[in-house]
Amino acid sequence: MDMHAHDRRRFLAIGAAAAASAAPLLTACGAGFGGDKAENDGSAGDDVTGSFDWKRARGRTVKALLNKHPYTDALIADLKAFTEKTGIEVEYDVFPEDNYFDKLTVDLSSGRASYDVFMLGAYMVWQYGPPGWLEDLGPWMRNSSATGDEWDREDFFPNLLSADQWSLKAGAPLGQGGQYALPWGWETNVVAYNTEVFGKLGLKPAETFDELREVAGAITRRAPAAGFDGMYGVAVRGSRSWATIHPGFMTMYARNGLKDFTVEGGKVKPAMNSPEAVAFTRDWAEMVRKGGPPSWTSYSWYQCSGDLGAKKAGMLFDADTAAYFQAVKGASPASGKIAFHPGPKGPGGSLATNMWIWSLGMNARSRNKSAAWLFLQWATGKEHLRKGAIEHNHIDPVRKSVSQDAAYKDKMRAIPGFIETFETVVDETRIQFTPQEQFFDATTSWAAALQEIYGGKSASSVLNGLAGDLASKVG
Repeated sequence: MDMHAHDRRRFLAIGAAAAASAAPLLTACGAGFGGDKAENDGSAGDDVTGSFDWKRARGRTVKALLNKHPYTDALIADLKAFTEKTGIEVEYDVFPEDNYFDKLTVDLSSGRASYDVFMLGAYMVWQYGPPGWLEDLGPWMRNSSATGDEWDREDFFPNLLSADQWSLKAGAPLGQGGQYALPWGWETNVVAYNTEVFGKLGLKPAETFDELREVAGAITRRAPAAGFDGMYGVAVRGSRSWATIHPGFMTMYARNGLKDFTVEGGKVKPAMNSPEAVAFTRDWAEMVRKGGPPSWTSYSWYQCSGDLGAKKAGMLFDADTAAYFQAVKGASPASGKIAFHPGPKGPGGSLATNMWIWSLGMNARSRNKSAAWLFLQWATGKEHLRKGAIEHNHIDPVRKSVSQDAAYKDKMRAIPGFIETFETVVDETRIQFTPQEQFFDATTSWAAALQEIYGGKSASSVLNGLAGDLASKVG
């Protein structure tokens, strides 16, 4: 259902090769090209004048590159409404997640501009932004001739809008600089649990990390005797992929006040080998050994989600969507017996939570920017996103108005604790990583280090080695 489980090594290799081959093109491209032509003379968003008009680009065609996903299904189902509203046709290609980002990276780096708009994750801004492949949407957003009042920027959860905004400088905080994509759909990382096994074993959702480790171990030890054959405590990712770090692990890491990198004197320095980080990582690995899946080192989004639904896992600490699609009526053996909880708090009650955001961006070399901006405006607008949330599976709203919509709440109340958990963590959820171009390589190496610690190697030794290796690549 999402692209998190895919190992990004192939994506990284293709991206590096494409960037190298595209070097001559990149000298001519920037984040904002004038008019609908790919010329480096300022933002086309500044050129739009007059009253706002949805029909401004009627007769044009926007080409979109999309990842196969429930959010994409909701978009495609509603495209007729966009064409009726604007007179703009949309042509699209949908690729499965195992090669979607490969396709996007090659197309952006080539400069061909085969697609005007596309899906991307916020982390991808850190790779696609610096070479100038992404249009800065800020000028379009600020121009009342280009953007209608109904779009209502203030209706977005501010932490989500900020996640796609960056100055393109390694280590610089998000929320400053250009707006290189718009939040479209997102996931917060929380705990989902099997209410049946919790009831039989007399357990309660963990409020601290120590309690989480105890509950996970207790389920693994006691669940089989209570009739839950083969059940273990908590499903968390463990494959050698960047995606292992960003959900439950990074959420609990951040709630403990820990950082992946620090920025000193303008230089990014690894911090995952601090004494506190070493202790936390050792405890996380121990939790997995005593209460995690037996084949943890192969576990991705799919295995974690599937085990919760199949009653193989008593808990899941991952994306809320990973549990939602198992919890809905008739979806899995555990449906109707899955509830949500914000997860353990950190010291001082911290609920800092990491997130994934599916965003929509515009090709900086598009020759069809006016029409492309109208498409992005519509796709992230209140009307379409409300329909996606209520009639389809656009689960976590990026807009405050949709999250408070009565029909949306009625739908989601069928899942115990979902609304309450969402409202508890939404304001505490943001990207907890330090923005830098080596993100995928660094987190994949971090996942490999986590596997070594799980296998019995010294946490201090392994993390010191990791930090030393990353210092030469990132700093």
